[in-house]
Amino acid sequence: MSTPQTPTSATPHVREAFGLQILKNTHPDIRRLKREGGDAALHGNKFWKATYLLMDYLTECPPDPGCRILELGCGWGLGGIYCAKEFGAEVIALDADDSVFPYLEHHAELNGVEIDTVQMRFEDITVEQLEQFDMIIGADICFWDSLVKPVRELIGRAMDAGVERVLLTDPGRPTYRQVAEHYAHTLDAVFSDWDVPEPHNAWGLVLDVYNT
Repeated sequence: MSTPQTPTSATPHVREAFGLQILKNTHPDIRRLKREGGDAALHGNKFWKATYLLMDYLTECPPDPGCRILELGCGWGLGGIYCAKEFGAEVIALDADDSVFPYLEHHAELNGVEIDTVQMRFEDITVEQLEQFDMIIGADICFWDSLVKPVRELIGRAMDAGVERVLLTDPGRPTYRQVAEHYAHTLDAVFSDWDVPEPHNAWGLVLDVYNT
């Protein structure tokens, strides 16, 4: 991998948020990655604003320092990168589409952290695999009707595996609401609106499930 260009706050192709450098699709590095490997499928082709919700929420409700985190449907992996950089977390980023990993690895290097990656579908993750994690995070991962059951059942397996916390954020899709409302009524969970003010201007929903 080539060395990422180090942007400054004045660079028009870079966002700066929550201590991270986030490259826009117009950045030369992102355009090069698309030329080399093609665009990511499964909506992993850009940075999604639900990650702002995740990072902002974690500033108020942080994970334990150095905890082991699994990021679901990671895309470019900025949620996990933030946890690694801000909290010293050990992060594994998972996505069904391995074409997102060059974008994740580029952002991880740019932000000075290391993230391991795994290509896997939600329904294939076992209880035994989940036992190695303290926390699971995900931003905008339940965007199709066909994902409702896999996400809901994955949270259930995580509870069985002893995962202490599952945090999912979303722009408010009906599919996500189905999952969140189910666990808000059956587990020790916070399900609420969340607003990130300017300059990020993101609004959505947070589901924070605790294994008690």
